[in-house]
Parts: sequence; C-alpha cells; structure tokens
Amino acid sequence: MDRRQFLQTGAALASSAGITAPALSQGANARTLRFVPQANLANFDPIWGTQYVVRNASAMVWDTLYGVDDTLTPRPQMVEGHTTSQDGLTWTFTLRAGLRFHDNEPVLARDVVASITRWMPRDPMGQMIRAIQNELVAVDDRTFRWVLRSPYPKLLYALGKTNTPICFIMPERIARTDPFQQINEYVGSGPMRFIRNEWVPGARSVFQKFDGYVPREQGGTWLSASKRMMVDRVEWIVMPDPATAASALQNNEIDWWENPITDLVPLLRRNRRVQVDIADPLGNIGSFRMNHLHKPFNSQKVRQAILMAMSQADYMTALVGSDSALWKPLPGFFTPGTPGYTEAGGDILKGPRDIDAARRLLAEGGYAGEPVTCIVAQDQPITKAQGDVTADLLRRLGINVDFVATDWGTTGQRRAMRNPPGQGGWSMFHTWHAGADCVNPAAYNALRATGERAWFGWPDSAEVEAGVDEWFAAPDATAEKAAMDKVNAAAIRDVVYAPTGFFLGYTAWRSNVTGIQKGPLPFFWGVSKS
Repeated sequence: MDRRQFLQTGAALASSAGITAPALSQGANARTLRFVPQANLANFDPIWGTQYVVRNASAMVWDTLYGVDDTLTPRPQMVEGHTTSQDGLTWTFTLRAGLRFHDNEPVLARDVVASITRWMPRDPMGQMIRAIQNELVAVDDRTFRWVLRSPYPKLLYALGKTNTPICFIMPERIARTDPFQQINEYVGSGPMRFIRNEWVPGARSVFQKFDGYVPREQGGTWLSASKRMMVDRVEWIVMPDPATAASALQNNEIDWWENPITDLVPLLRRNRRVQVDIADPLGNIGSFRMNHLHKPFNSQKVRQAILMAMSQADYMTALVGSDSALWKPLPGFFTPGTPGYTEAGGDILKGPRDIDAARRLLAEGGYAGEPVTCIVAQDQPITKAQGDVTADLLRRLGINVDFVATDWGTTGQRRAMRNPPGQGGWSMFHTWHAGADCVNPAAYNALRATGERAWFGWPDSAEVEAGVDEWFAAPDATAEKAAMDKVNAAAIRDVVYAPTGFFLGYTAWRSNVTGIQKGPLPFFWGVSKS
C-alpha cells in the first residue's frame, strides 16, 4: 500500500468507524473557532523571524498602519490619514482615535516609531527606507513624522504588505527589544489577545477577542478589512498527521483546516458537511534554499548543477499529486499570470534533465564529497514532500547527503545560523513563498541578493540588486517589466535559490463556518459559526 492509499484509507476508516481525533476543546460552542494551522507555533515574534505560521497568528494579535487588499493596494488601517510634502520627502501620519493595546494602554505615536524602528533592520524594504531616512519622530500622541533624504513612493506598500516580516505595531517597551532577539511579552494592538498561559507549543495556541479593539468603519479585504471578530475565541490545534486532521474535520472536532494535503481532498469532498476550495488563486512557489556562505553551495557552478538536474515535475507531483491543474513549471521566480511574470534566462530549468552534465558541473564547481546538511521539516507536508525528492536527487548526483529530519519550528531557528554545516549550521532547507509575495521585487525577501543582509542563505549578486534598483526607479509598467526580466535572468544565473515549481493549495472547513476569504494567509475576521 503506497502513502496516498494509506492516508486515504486510514482517514476513511476513522471516519466511518466513528473514531475521532483526541478530544479537543470539549464544550466549544459557536463562539469558538477550532483551527488546525499549517505548523506548530514554536515561537511568537513576527519581527525576529519570517515563518508564515508566526505571521498568521500575529495578524490577529497585532495591527498594522496600512493593510493591502486583494489587489495589493495599501489602505489605511490604524492611521486616520497622511499627508506628503510636494517633494515626496516628508510624510506626516495621524493615528485613528481610540486605539488601545491589550493592556488597555492607548496606542501612541511613540509606540509606532519604536515599532517601525525595530521592523526596519529585518525587512528589505525597511532597510531601503532606513538608508534614506533623515528622521522618524513622534510629533504628539497621535501624530508622527517621517522625513526622507530621497523619495520612496512605495512607502505605504512597505507598511501594509502581507509578506514577512510585517510592520506590526507593539507597545514601545516591547518594540525596544533588539530586532535580532526574540520578544517575551505579547501585548498586541489587534482584534485578538494571545492567551499565553494556554500556549502549549506543539499542541495548542489560544486567542481571545479583545473587546477594546476599534475596527475601521470602512470594510475591505485581506489586511485592509475592518477586522471585526465574529467569534470570541480561536483555538489553534496542532495536528501534524494529515489523516488525524481529516478525521477531526469530518467528525466536527475542528472547524477549519488551513492546508489539507491533496491526497485527502477527494475524501473530504465526499462529506456534505465539509467545504473544500483553493486557498489562494495566487498560489505558491516552492523553494530549494541553498547556503551561499559555505561549501558546496558557495560555488555558483554547484548551485547551477542543481538547476540542471532537478525536475520540477517530480517536486510538484510529490506536493499535489497527479492533478496537473494544480501546478505549473516555473523557469523563474515571479508569480505566473501576473503582469511582471517572466521566464528570462530560465532555459536551464526547461527541457529534459541532464544528470550526467550536472555531475560534471559539480566537479567543475569543486564538490569533493563533503556532507551536504539538508534540514527538512517533517511536520510540514510542503517541506517534507520536497525534502524527500531532494534527498533522492542529491544521491543520484553522487552528493553525500546528511539528511536532518526535524520539525518546522527547529528549522526556523536553525536556518538563521551562519555556522558551517558540520558545526550546527546547514547546507540547504526547503520552504515556499506565497504568490502574493512574488508578483514583483518590492517585498520579495527571498529574491534579494544583498549578501550578509539577505534572507537565509545570504546570496550575493550585484546584478540581481541592480535589476531591483531599476525596478524601483522604473517610470512605467514597460520599464518595470524590463527590470524584472533582468532580475529573473540574474537570479537564475547566480541561483539565488532553486524554484521547485508553482502550485495551488487547498483549505477546508465545516459547512457551518462562513466568511472565509481566499488569500495568502488565513484571515479570521468576518469568520463566523452557526
């Protein structure tokens, strides 16, 4: 019996026999939403790291100054409005009245200044703004002023984007924490409070409605919504085993499963009390992330050998099964179907795979049999499936594989380490990027190649960065597209990372749950149960 048949049979037997998952939140009523997240919430600092699971929880707990809607347009959220000087250098913002933190202290301009200051060093757009910043000061309790040395037209997008790290607003005392150290106090500004004494990493996280939250009157989508909570309590229940999660959803043990694996979707669809749909039409880009600091992937030729040998069809089939409508080959880095999509320079990812030529390129790149430490999270189906394919690929290439099976929380900790692979570091890990984060270079952290300041793997490519600069300076859409062609070609040549393909994912929920939005993260506002 293969893996797919085993999962389907196990879930079906559990459901038909009345076998439920472990009792969870017994006595929960329509005011409690029971949710199975993509992974364990192992840490809870949305600025320190970039894991989507942390961002998703943080979006309930902390609010933002602006928030993008489903057209990726930034809309006011915590701010009442702003003015900009004629030369584009001075931005003055006014906060909405009545904003409060979860300790019932007012949200003041100095809290905002401290929060922005902590966010900037960890975010590529923030780093760009900080490099041209003249001053960022609180004018009074509800007003702050940002003065730049040169214009930055995408400032509002930087403050409202969905990709990590998001510029969440925290109390000043928390925001003064070193951005490279984790916070240990979770007082938020958003619609839900984090109930720390019920947090059991690896098992459960709990969020309670904050009655002092003041929603925006104007409704919107995604992060621009009014963020009105229709339930009093959200319980995140960690279920690493997909068959257990499928049974729990069918037996009304949970209400919403963030990312059911494709193997179990036909089974879920046969249950009339369960709804299944594509989670986000903008999809996801799979990522094989290599460490550019250490052997063997510090060699451009070794990285290119991976592109020459890898089969995106193998990766995508492992992720989504045989349904070809759920994935596309991706000879590049940008989201298919969007205006800036390009395949410039992507020929190495097209056509038949050439293992022999890749082996020769490995030798030219100086690979000498050293172990390649592959960090693969087993509790995250997206990373596990990709990791299994990679382990087989590397072995076929003659690479000495040090396969480290771990969990997603540990992966998030370890990938930040710059030590050599044999000294607690790593050679590669797998992740994925939401399509909404990859439509252009603006907030595409994983594509930036700024060396020591880059995202994990620390790629360094002057050509990639020159293309990004051209995109930011582009006067029109034609120039933006030309710049994206340059970025794509340079990122392929220097192998910033290896894209494993574009894929769509599912989400599933009980039929008595309404208000679920499609998008790059689970939006809990507006979701209700009957």
